Order: sequence, then C-alpha cells, then structure tokens
Amino acid sequence: MIEALSPSQRAWQRMLSGRRLDLLDPSPLDVEIVDIAHGLARVARWNGQTHGDHAFSVAQHSLMVEVIYRHAHPDAKPAELLMVLLHDAPEYVIGDMISPFKAVVGGGYKSVEKRLEAAIHIRFGLPPHPSATLKAEIKKADKVSAYFEATQLAGFTAAEARKFFGQPRGLTADMLPIDPLPAFEAQAAFIARFAEIDSSRNG
Repeated sequence: MIEALSPSQRAWQRMLSGRRLDLLDPSPLDVEIVDIAHGLARVARWNGQTHGDHAFSVAQHSLMVEVIYRHAHPDAKPAELLMVLLHDAPEYVIGDMISPFKAVVGGGYKSVEKRLEAAIHIRFGLPPHPSATLKAEIKKADKVSAYFEATQLAGFTAAEARKFFGQPRGLTADMLPIDPLPAFEAQAAFIARFAEIDSSRNG
C-alpha cells in the first residue's frame, strides 16, 4: 500500500532527456530509451559488492539475460526479446533492490514497479506486462545470469550459487558478456541492442 503524498511532496523525477516522470502515475509519453539506458548503466547489481574496476550494472545484466534467453529460445520473436531486454527497466527509476530487501519492503515496491513496467512497455508498443509463460522463461534466464554473476563477480561459491539459483546447463561464463564494463560502454551497448531488436521488429 502506497501512502498518499502531501501537496509539498514530490513524486516525480526529472530525467536528463528533459522528461518528468511521475513515479505514482507514470505516462508512456515520459519514457525514453536514452534515460533507461543511462540509468541502468549506473545502477549496480549486488549493491556494488562485485569484483572489478567497474560495477556490474543492471544494463549489462539485462544484456546478459537477453543472450541467455536467446540461447534457450533461438526462434524468439523481436517483441519477446525486447521484453527480456527491458525486464529490469523500472530500475532506471527505482534502483536495483536486492531480493532479501524486496521481501522485507513488500507490496508497495511491487506496485510501483508494475506501473513503471506497463508505462515502459506501452511506450515501445509492447503488451503492458509479459505473459505468465514469458515471465517464467525470463525468470529462468535471470537465475542463470545470477548464478554466473554470483560465482564470477560476487564471491559466492558454486555450491552457494547452486542453492539459490540452480545449476545452469549448456552455458559457461566465457559465452557471456560478464566482464564489468564502464558505465558509458554498458549504456551504449544497451542502446545498440535495443535498436537492433527494434529494427528487426519493424523491418
């Protein structure tokens, strides 16, 4: 449950594109891919507790999940791939909250996240939310990504990672873009992949 704000409180964020996004009632008209890419490239996975000179960003994680999904679904349609790439897009506004904290915060966070997801999807001509089947497949790819992130970057043992995320099959770390990138490179890669998928959808 989200509490009502007083008139003096602000529930919007100004983006670098100039858009002003209302967090409680987000409009698709205020969503821009450049803002999403910029934000996700600067949000760290694992609360920044990863090895390397750069944080492993949500933008790079999203690219990795899309690679994993494509490996499992080589005939996936462009609209599916866009939803996979954008599966964590609301985090450009609300940040990446680790799973244990999401469980503590509960429904209010999920409500905001779902509204943002719908606005983002509608902006790019997608259904407001993925189907239950697609959502489950995205979750599988997300867990595979989490396994490799955990073992390669976040200090988990293989046994710990298997316990929380399962054992990936048919993929190894060297097949994935897991080396942490500088923010501007992750941002550019995210925009490039979005444009590639979008052009194949409209081609």
